[in-house]
Amino acid sequence: MESDLIYELSKRTVKTPKENERVYKDECAFSFDNPESPDGLYICMNTFLGVGKRHLHPYSRKSKHDVFLHIQRLRKEIPKDETANIEKPTKLAIGVAGGFQTDEKRYEFEERVSIVIPDKGEIGFPHESLPMQIQQSAALIIAAEDAIKMEEAAAMAGTWEGEPLVVSKYAENLQQLHNGKKIPPSGWKCEKCELTTNLWLNLTDGSILCGRRFFDGSGGNNHAVEHFQEVKYPLAVKLGTITATSGDVYSYVEDDMVEDPYLAKHLAHFGINVAALEKTDKTMTELEIDINQKIGEWDVIQEAGSQLRPCYGPGYTGMRNLGNSCYLNSVMQVLFSIPDFQRRYYVNTEQLVQNAPPNPASDFNFQMSKLAFGLLSGEYSKNVEAEKEDSPPGEAKYLPSPQGIRPHVFKNLVGKGHVEFSTKKQQDAQEFFLHMVSLIEKNSRDSVNPCDCFRFQVEERVMCSVSKKVRYSRREDYCLSLPVPMEAAINKEEVRKYNEQKSQAGTSYVLSDPKSIVRPIIPFTECLSVFQESEPVEEFYSSAIQGKTLALKTTRLASFPDYLMVQLRKFTVGDDWVPRKLDVSVQVPDELDLSYLRGYGLQSGEEELPAGDSPPEPPMEICEITVGQLVDMGFPREACRKAVFKTKNQGVEAAMNWVGSRKKEYKLVAFISHMGTSTSVGHYVCHILKDGQWVIFNDEKVALSEHPPKDLAYLYLYQRLA
Repeated sequence: MESDLIYELSKRTVKTPKENERVYKDECAFSFDNPESPDGLYICMNTFLGVGKRHLHPYSRKSKHDVFLHIQRLRKEIPKDETANIEKPTKLAIGVAGGFQTDEKRYEFEERVSIVIPDKGEIGFPHESLPMQIQQSAALIIAAEDAIKMEEAAAMAGTWEGEPLVVSKYAENLQQLHNGKKIPPSGWKCEKCELTTNLWLNLTDGSILCGRRFFDGSGGNNHAVEHFQEVKYPLAVKLGTITATSGDVYSYVEDDMVEDPYLAKHLAHFGINVAALEKTDKTMTELEIDINQKIGEWDVIQEAGSQLRPCYGPGYTGMRNLGNSCYLNSVMQVLFSIPDFQRRYYVNTEQLVQNAPPNPASDFNFQMSKLAFGLLSGEYSKNVEAEKEDSPPGEAKYLPSPQGIRPHVFKNLVGKGHVEFSTKKQQDAQEFFLHMVSLIEKNSRDSVNPCDCFRFQVEERVMCSVSKKVRYSRREDYCLSLPVPMEAAINKEEVRKYNEQKSQAGTSYVLSDPKSIVRPIIPFTECLSVFQESEPVEEFYSSAIQGKTLALKTTRLASFPDYLMVQLRKFTVGDDWVPRKLDVSVQVPDELDLSYLRGYGLQSGEEELPAGDSPPEPPMEICEITVGQLVDMGFPREACRKAVFKTKNQGVEAAMNWVGSRKKEYKLVAFISHMGTSTSVGHYVCHILKDGQWVIFNDEKVALSEHPPKDLAYLYLYQRLA
């Protein structure tokens, strides 16, 4: 009865959160349950940790606390006719005003709050009969800022937003001719042809001329560009985009869209009252949005236009985008597809609670286990449509949350203290992969390190150009970084013709037919060939000649990992120091033999560079007992002797690992693709081979892949064949 529960609550002690005290009321400490989950979220009124229902009893037993504030958030679907008039996007952003809106915009929420003692009952809140300390604690928990939001290093922003326009250096002191020209409010046409759309007003002389010709032949006739080439007047505004607050301004000299803070004054010079103008033509941003919605690598990589079949169940859980977190999502999906990571971190619910530290949010290994449970258990990968309950229209009810988990706490933790990963900016997936390797190694000193599956040795050989003597050295690495030799393209003539057409059009904003894109096609073998070429080392100090000279360095692989992560160096910096991405198609094989990259150390006939005054190491005697044990296992004797020698008599296990690492054949099992012009913008998705089928992980969306775009990826994961 209600009175019995109130009596029980009167005997309990609870705490009230102090100012700035962490209150985790948006995510379970042990799972990814949240107030929108079927059973809501239970917040401990003593520790202020959020707990999902499946963890409620184990947590209560361990913590000795049994009073919880229960928050349940019911989603009510907004009728379709109310969403029919949602405005089209006006900026390159997702989830912000004016940008692309997410599915969650079609719901509104009703929140239900109660006080719970497990196995004893539940009472709605507010309730005047509740003990005062319970009322005060509950009220402050509800009012408190969620700890996850408090820990975020940056304010919430769109998951993808274009770069802000730069103020033109010509705007403030722009020359404007006093030629008596006045521009009417409508009825414009090009002064050199009959075009009435895509018209640009030069802000110096008031000429109205048509814009550039687009790839498909539409657009203008290039008259505005030709006029600039003649007179060198820098700024023009697109007619039809001018309103009281904005207008599209292009700087021919700066070769970019720019901001003109004095636009109203510049237009008034030609008799234009911006307050009286209305937008009648598409802005360049709108044109770019139109294209980004339907063509280019965005479409190809995300497999837009394909009827992709969603996947549900263990190992098919997506990850919600938290604001430019797709790089994290893609890397973590790939990591947890590897058995080494599954064995290290995936545990059941009971173990997760029992192993929990006092502050789960700040414990790296615990957060990795929590993420493993979220991705691999299947608890957060269920058919949403099949779970919807029937109820009268407009009534608040439980509607399943969108697919995927929201790893807020995990992202905050792994980014903490890092100048880049603590922000909401887009990041380089390869850099984040290496960041995770570093964190995992740091937190695996007393346990198995799953990143050992990536570890390999690189052999570097440096030869003095004068003495011809050599020096060998080795270093460990976790990612094989390969150059992309543009000169090795096998379709140079097609690319040349395409670039000519592109140059004539003069713009990358509009492209009506994605099939007309011609990318340089580079064989993957050419990337490997450049990797193994010798490279000059200037000012090399040679101990053989006791001076500096030119040396040649070659790189080989001294060992081969179980999983080889390959990066194609597509991101470059131009002569103008602007980051760019190579838009290329690389012919990546499904199977890879790296035998010819094997390094064998000092070869017969080679002479080592003097090592200074250090005495030579005494010759090592091979342990024949270890050799015999390996031979008994079925390995050839000479191979066993070499393995024992190479591992410096470190035992049977080390020698066996060395023998195993000699296998150099690999198959492609995952790849991560990037869409956008540089690592600081754009979007990442990953494809993973599961049970012989390619699956696309595009944030929370998980589906069977129909056309995996292997040629456009940035990172590739190969598994060594047994």
